[in-house]
Amino acid sequence: MLRITQVKMPITHTEEDLRIRAAKLLRVSDNQIKKLVIVRQSIDARKRDEISFSYVLDVEAEQEEKIVRRCKNDKVSFSKEASYRFPASGSMRLSHRPVIVGSGPAGLFCGLMLARHGYKPLILERGGPVQERKEKVEAFWKDGTLDVNCNVQFGEGGAGTFSDGKLNTLVKDPSGRNRLVLSLFAEFGADPSITWVHKPHIGTDVLMGIVKGIREEIVRLGGEVRFYSQVTDILFEEAEDLSAEAEGMPGEVQKPCRRKICGVVVNGKEEIPTEVLVLAIGHSARDTFSMLNAREIPMEAKAFAVGLRIQHPQEMIDASQYGQEAAKILGAASYKLTHTCANGRGVYSFCMCPGGFVVNASSEEGRLAVNGMSYHARDGENANSALIVTITPEDFLKFVKFGEGKEETKRIEEIKEIEKEENTDVLAGIAFQRVLEERAFRAGKGKVPVQLYGDFKENRCSVKFGAVKPQIKGEMAFANLQEVLPAPLVNALIEGIERFGRVIPGFHREDALLAGVESRTSSPVRILRDKQLESSVLGLFPCGEGAGYAGGITSAAMDGIKVAEEIARRFGPGSEGE
Repeated sequence: MLRITQVKMPITHTEEDLRIRAAKLLRVSDNQIKKLVIVRQSIDARKRDEISFSYVLDVEAEQEEKIVRRCKNDKVSFSKEASYRFPASGSMRLSHRPVIVGSGPAGLFCGLMLARHGYKPLILERGGPVQERKEKVEAFWKDGTLDVNCNVQFGEGGAGTFSDGKLNTLVKDPSGRNRLVLSLFAEFGADPSITWVHKPHIGTDVLMGIVKGIREEIVRLGGEVRFYSQVTDILFEEAEDLSAEAEGMPGEVQKPCRRKICGVVVNGKEEIPTEVLVLAIGHSARDTFSMLNAREIPMEAKAFAVGLRIQHPQEMIDASQYGQEAAKILGAASYKLTHTCANGRGVYSFCMCPGGFVVNASSEEGRLAVNGMSYHARDGENANSALIVTITPEDFLKFVKFGEGKEETKRIEEIKEIEKEENTDVLAGIAFQRVLEERAFRAGKGKVPVQLYGDFKENRCSVKFGAVKPQIKGEMAFANLQEVLPAPLVNALIEGIERFGRVIPGFHREDALLAGVESRTSSPVRILRDKQLESSVLGLFPCGEGAGYAGGITSAAMDGIKVAEEIARRFGPGSEGE
């Protein structure tokens, strides 16, 4: 096939217009084109009066070599896109089926790939199936009744199920995993356009049906998914180290031993044997991180980001990005903003949800966190985005100012102890998150704390809304969010919002609505693994966003596929669990 790049088209074009344009660029008649595939579509909005689509196209035509010679330009070439290939199975046999912990995108896609190649995986999910989960989440938003095992963070589909369902990623992908993920989403019910639009999204309403379909496919192929099944312990046995270094030791020297996985414990009682354990836990599985730390699984603290959610009228964002008329065709506009503060800290927008809602995303009693969510239509009144600041492990204690209350004092003392003890410093980020979430819970008296930006700047509690009306899932209450965040983060956010107001007119408007706290942007912990994606514990494969190796739905799904590939390279499907 031929690849044509930089194909510009007006936003009002038709499918036939695109075909005619491709033929013109190839200098052939349109009836010589046998097949036309859109590889990528992006929006060029650099000139407001000339907003256009820019395409990359793959075209199958007659006499392709002759066409390339005749065109003689860098826009037309032969397509070199590699198709995805799953590796051949290894020679080692599994005595038990692989066990995957977590049914977020990493766990589901790992399970799907293994199931499609005969491995019959068992997926253990601490929360419930997606429809039951939806009912529990909506009940929580209505009356505050929280199920700590089945909520916005936990349950079938993972935290991404209650989000915008954004599928864009910055991960380089020469292997074709990215396109595979998009095509699988389309196979299970997403709009096929996600395979080629520049910033694809699914929407939480559509995503629910997709994750259910993937689960049903895994089960149809002989796999199993168990809900309300939390892994509370992992089981080991000693294994002779067969590394190159160990094999080269003199015979009289005893070879070192390493631990290897031999099973897991579910809900504190049931033991399930396995030689292969995929840890696709989410970034909020704090009790699981504590268990892994107690079992001396190698981990490290990592940087993450915290901040607040901000809401503006979607019409304001549309007018700034496209203009109202173009927005009627292009849909709700998004934005991406970054600013480096005078003190060197960066402030940036994250998980921007056009036409969406701020949601109460809490998963622990007495603590409150927020997130953003959009439905497929993105037709809500407001745009919302997280505005966050990166913090490092060195910041965790430094950024916590001492406040009143037993819980806060307890958490601060935890951070002190954690940072002192070399073996447990990996959990300091979790303790820091809990400090902020406990403050947010107190500030809103258990409801989502909200504040107008003008009042946030002046360090005073809001008393009424302005023109920006809240679009929030869950109960809310006015509060002073300066009491939730450390002062350096407050100052960085104010500086960033003022700067963003020069980029998007009205972004720093006094009645823009803030909500907090956005503390679950990514995992505060990384479970260490080697180049073969394996922990130093043999048979243990950390995977996805919670393990510290992804940053969204697509990259987590891609990491799940990578882990499935590595398992397949070593092992052939076993006979157990059929």
